Amino acid sequence: MLVALAATSMVALAFLVPLAIVVRNAAYERALGEAEKQATALIPALVITTKPQEIRQAIRSTQYGAQQRLAVHLNAQNGTYGTSHITAKDLAQAQNLATASTVERPDGVAYLQPLATSADGIAIIEAFVPHEQLTRGVIGTWWALAGVAVGLVAGSVLVADRLGARAVEATRALAEGARRMGAGDLSVRVPVTGPPEVAEAGKAFNAMAERVRHLLAAEREVVADLSHRLRTPLTALLLDADALGQGSSADRIRTAVQGLEREVGEIIKAARSGLRADDRDTDAASVVRERLVFWSALADDQDRPWTVRGADKPAHVPLARTDLTAALDALLGNVFRYTPEGTRFAVALVHQADLVALVVEDAGEGIADIARAVRRGASGGGSTGLGLDIARRAAESTGGSLHVDRGPLGGARVQLRLRRL
Repeated sequence: MLVALAATSMVALAFLVPLAIVVRNAAYERALGEAEKQATALIPALVITTKPQEIRQAIRSTQYGAQQRLAVHLNAQNGTYGTSHITAKDLAQAQNLATASTVERPDGVAYLQPLATSADGIAIIEAFVPHEQLTRGVIGTWWALAGVAVGLVAGSVLVADRLGARAVEATRALAEGARRMGAGDLSVRVPVTGPPEVAEAGKAFNAMAERVRHLLAAEREVVADLSHRLRTPLTALLLDADALGQGSSADRIRTAVQGLEREVGEIIKAARSGLRADDRDTDAASVVRERLVFWSALADDQDRPWTVRGADKPAHVPLARTDLTAALDALLGNVFRYTPEGTRFAVALVHQADLVALVVEDAGEGIADIARAVRRGASGGGSTGLGLDIARRAAESTGGSLHVDRGPLGGARVQLRLRRL
């Protein structure tokens, strides 16, 4: 649309330039036409008389003659009557030409009309047109055309500005909708306004947002249903644990089953209701302390020395507690699953200005293929291969990252870098 307006303005301007030239030429031709009429008006008098007094009277009776712009050139004996504006050379050329012609002079144009007389041969009637007469009305018309040109340009600019403002406004609304949707607001919709292309993009965005909302709702329902199905075997496990009686092993099993039951309940709750913004504020230090209480019992049974650092200082991160718990359990579970009993491990929280690094390292053999280990679904030990991927996605959801290398203990070191609140 804007290109069409610009093209229209250029065409209009291109049309006005030759129109101005036409106006100037028309004024020129009109002035010469009037001069021709004035010259022709003397022909009857010259045909019937050659007396100087009568010729002068005939010249004075015309408009051009009264303005001293009309002259009659007879032969060399009779001379010139009236006011002449041409030279002798110009007169000689006109007599030799024997047809109507014009002579450009510094102050105007002389129209020369030849007339054959029986007594004196060729007589020349001269009608002079000054420059102001040749351009009469041209300047005013040019100013009018200039006003039209300015109006066209101003109108085009105004229309383009309005159309551009509509396009910019619609584009900004679309960008804001995309930003809000990226931040998790699935209810956002954008107005379908602006130029056709932008309106079509807005319509497609709204359709996509609605589709994403339905897909996520269906996914939450599937997760909730699957989690709910786990309640039956968990209940059976809890009854079996109660049947074990008393003892550290039975207590540990009951604690583990109860903890798993709580986690399943949290998953169902989050899946059914969706994650609220105020749920994304978790103290990583409290999660570390809580989960080490759980894992320490198994570590004691396997004679695994362990240490923890930095968990005494709060470290709030924009992550749901269940997600951070799942990520830490995945890292600690890998230590217990892939290192021999008795292998030392350590957990640390490293506090930085804008990040909190949750570090889990062990004294095992390390990870042979780090790139394959962090790839979703890749596993060489019969597992699902999702442990490190769960931790990675948790870190990236805060704007952080996952880094795996070999630590000071000699084995694998996994750093979960989380953005602070």
